[in-house]
Amino acid sequence: MKKTLSLTLALALSAGLLAGCGNSGNGSGENEERVVNVCSWGEYIDESLISQFEEETGITVNYQTVPSNEELYSILSMGGANYDVIVPSDYMISQLIEEDMLQPLDYEKIPNFSKIADRFKNLSYDPENLYTVPYAWGTLGIIYNSTMVEEPITSWDAMFDTQYADQVLMINNSRDALGIALIDLGYSVNTDSEEELQAAFDLLAQAKRDGVYQAWVMDEVFDKMEAGEAAIATYYAGDYLSMLENNPDLEFVIPEEGSNWFVDAMCILKDAENVDEAHEWINFMASTEASLKNMDYIWYASPNQEALEQYPEYYEETYGEPLDMELYEIMAAPQNVLENCEAYLVRPEATRALYNDLWTELGIIS
Repeated sequence: MKKTLSLTLALALSAGLLAGCGNSGNGSGENEERVVNVCSWGEYIDESLISQFEEETGITVNYQTVPSNEELYSILSMGGANYDVIVPSDYMISQLIEEDMLQPLDYEKIPNFSKIADRFKNLSYDPENLYTVPYAWGTLGIIYNSTMVEEPITSWDAMFDTQYADQVLMINNSRDALGIALIDLGYSVNTDSEEELQAAFDLLAQAKRDGVYQAWVMDEVFDKMEAGEAAIATYYAGDYLSMLENNPDLEFVIPEEGSNWFVDAMCILKDAENVDEAHEWINFMASTEASLKNMDYIWYASPNQEALEQYPEYYEETYGEPLDMELYEIMAAPQNVLENCEAYLVRPEATRALYNDLWTELGIIS
């Protein structure tokens, strides 16, 4: 197996990012330090790529992470940080475009966009390919410890089952948590029905009252599942593969009811200060070389067609053993799996407000 991931990204937000340092991105001031301020998710980059980019370009990367799309949106809407490049998920990208928070990209400065597979272009969140370059994609599923459950888990029912009381970790963001409940009830993750969303809330609320959930987690899931502190969690396929390196008892399943599949993409904020540098960063990360290294480190599939095709050979050359193709298909889910999954679409403002209200109410249930 490949090297073990560090559990935390050791690059903190620098004082320069908080102060909004850097040039305007228009090439003025030859002696000014060139910087790019990037915000992404935890456990989501091979840190050596940051150093490589800095060495090749002379551009300093200030790298910060957030735990969820909702927290990223909250930070952006309050003007709380000065990012240039962000890496939100599909449905959040649609909302940011809708609210005029992103700027169109200059694709002439991103020649590696041509290497992105056609199936990851012109998707619903950016149908004209004006604002985004896909970064990674994957699926949401159930991770479980095979030594702590009596039978293999196949259904989302396990996330609400009292037989696993105090042994379940529920994901701590509203779209995924309510989406899981919607799927378990046979509804679309993109429903706008108040009745269906209320039913999803009721399912989560009852499980919470019944003591099913040990904790509501985001990246805390790594420590808990690797250490065997919980039996079941819902999280993302790429992160499961990282956890598996430290706990071989863990299994991953896309439940029989289906799940969510997602694309995270690189965007430039409308008020970005370092626009040229942002384009350089995006082009670098979209390259085949960077995509291969990143796939190998984070276990999320790249949308770069060459990287997807070359990764099994890359793995064998790097580690001297063949890639386990069952694991590769967890990372890069085949089409028959994706056909049983649904992408999140941005919902109307009224539905988003209902999500917020239900999530707030869920948080105060004891």
